[in-house]
Amino acid sequence: MTDLTVLTGLIDRADAELVRTVDALAGAAYAEPSLLPGWTRAHVVAHLTLNAEALAGVLHGAHVGEPQPMYASVEGRDADIAGLADASPSALRERFLASTTLFGEALGAMGEDDWAGRFDRVPDGPTFQHADIPLMRLRELEIHHADLSAGYTPADWSDEFATVLLDAMTRFRTSTPFGIRAIDLDRSWHFGEGEGGPVVSGTAGALGWWLTGRGTGDDLTSDTNELPEMEAW
Repeated sequence: MTDLTVLTGLIDRADAELVRTVDALAGAAYAEPSLLPGWTRAHVVAHLTLNAEALAGVLHGAHVGEPQPMYASVEGRDADIAGLADASPSALRERFLASTTLFGEALGAMGEDDWAGRFDRVPDGPTFQHADIPLMRLRELEIHHADLSAGYTPADWSDEFATVLLDAMTRFRTSTPFGIRAIDLDRSWHFGEGEGGPVVSGTAGALGWWLTGRGTGDDLTSDTNELPEMEAW
């Protein structure tokens, strides 16, 4: 786990940058398409808002010894996003701003012993470590900020966040092994079990964007002239 102090600092920076972007959106811009299929910018902001509220609830539950899942159900989560996306831009903006404060307060209240244990995304669903929550929120902030298609792109990601993202993504399973090389950071990572596979090169931001199943990969190169397929998440 990346040091909590480092992650908290990155979250604070990402929050500030995202708040500036959301504040600058004209009312009509909320209804325009984001980079996520079927989602407007309002859907992305609604998701980020509800994600902050849900993770804050999980953190608070861990802190007071009353565990709770992130969401009551997948269907309820999806309906809540759609419902909040239909709110007026001013109402959505205000709730988004309040959610960033709520998450920050819940994160700041956590004691050293509160991080032990796991939580459910939904009841009887996949479980995650409490200790992973700061990284989870940071990824949501930075990746979905770029998904807004409002002037912020993976090229704007800090070297610190890009490194944290690429480090973390090596934990995900891949069907075949491959390597990546971030030319701007002069660092390499290996994905999958076993040796070999293509080596994909590009900037850290472009690599992170591609690894999350986004973009075309046109700004990357491969020593085999082929790019492994990535699933969107």
